[in-house]
Amino acid sequence: MNDILRVAVVGHTNTGKTSLLRTLARDAGFGEVSDSAGTTRHVEGLRLMADGSAAVELYDTPGMEDAIALLEFVEGLVEPGERVDGPERVSRFLDTLQAGARFEQEAKVLRQMLASDAALYVVDARDPVLPKHRDELALLADCGRPLLPVLNFIASPEARADEWRAALARLGLHAVVVFDTVAPALDGERQLFDTLATLIHAHRPALERLNAARAREAGERRDAARRLVAELLVELAARRDRVEGDSEHALRAAVERMREAARVREQACVDALLRLYRFRPDDARTEALPLSDGRWEDDLFNPETLREMGVRLSSGMAAGAAAGVGIDLMTGGLTLGAAAALGALAGGLWQTFGHYGERLAAKLRGQRELTVDDAILRVVALRQRRLLAALEGRGHAAMAPIELGDDDVSVGTDAATRRWREGRLPAALAKARAHPEWARAGDDGDREEAVAELAEALATH
Repeated sequence: MNDILRVAVVGHTNTGKTSLLRTLARDAGFGEVSDSAGTTRHVEGLRLMADGSAAVELYDTPGMEDAIALLEFVEGLVEPGERVDGPERVSRFLDTLQAGARFEQEAKVLRQMLASDAALYVVDARDPVLPKHRDELALLADCGRPLLPVLNFIASPEARADEWRAALARLGLHAVVVFDTVAPALDGERQLFDTLATLIHAHRPALERLNAARAREAGERRDAARRLVAELLVELAARRDRVEGDSEHALRAAVERMREAARVREQACVDALLRLYRFRPDDARTEALPLSDGRWEDDLFNPETLREMGVRLSSGMAAGAAAGVGIDLMTGGLTLGAAAALGALAGGLWQTFGHYGERLAAKLRGQRELTVDDAILRVVALRQRRLLAALEGRGHAAMAPIELGDDDVSVGTDAATRRWREGRLPAALAKARAHPEWARAGDDGDREEAVAELAEALATH
């Protein structure tokens, strides 16, 4: 037996065979997915790797289009009283002219079945069980290979899971896997390979190795994703833009520059997350996130955005008073530092304030500072958490943009979300406020520690 497990992915036309391979390979570009029948016309293969070596080969096959007529034809190849087993009947059919003509697509499927160690029979669980399905399964069973049915599109309200389980059991197929290629369960892939391992004991070590490798990859991917979000939040919290002069025009221009910088930085994080999860740039679009046309909605500072996220703006008093007497004005979610400070703090006294010294000197020179308000940090954190949850539960076969419903418990009502909305922000963000140099990536051990601390908080906070 070949060291690499070879698995044919078979079934009726338009049941999601290519979609299954896309999701298992985490490759949204594999094959062609379409609502029209018979999109796949040739056998295509891919390998799933575990720790740098191939563990499983998967082969996408054309849909079986006329199983009823083919079964009659195959049965007619056996003489009365002749005893011929299933693989021999299939081989006889493959030697006929009809295998290259009328039944060309079915012949491709059966050849791949004979060349494989096992097969996944993909079922669109929304379809009723029909005679053509029973004839397909009879032909596939003749190949003498272990066959594991996979119920696809199970999340649809039109799914007929119980009907399919009962029909498959009557045909002797009691091991059935549920795997929705559009919205797979977090442990769906592991269950699929575990069940397959029970049918092919000789390949169990390879499948266990694959499951272990994929679990590690998933953990590393989540850690990397949280770090990307933590970098974003630290940089936004640390950012300080000075406003030279006291004209209204200078203030408005500075406010808009900071707003645009925050939008661009958040979009860069979204793009990086989509690449990390191997999705396409236009795979994230939903009003609930909110997203628009594959881009994060432009107006991050719109009060309506804050309302949708359940975040309230602060009262307007802020930490400017720590350097003397200051009043902060709320302008579209930005904290405007005061221009005035106590004259008694002039001269060299402010040097004892460490990082606050330069800020105090700027205030005494009549300069003002803009910082990203806590309310905006909360909104950014909530939006990124929602995106992460959506990416974790999205299959690479999904055609529609990411959608999140308002009733999604993990999005709106869990304890972690309430803490981000209303509770104390993680200490790492307060620390970042005092380090404007952290607004830019660099070789800074303290900054790295704050990012790591915030990434951990994103997992639990």
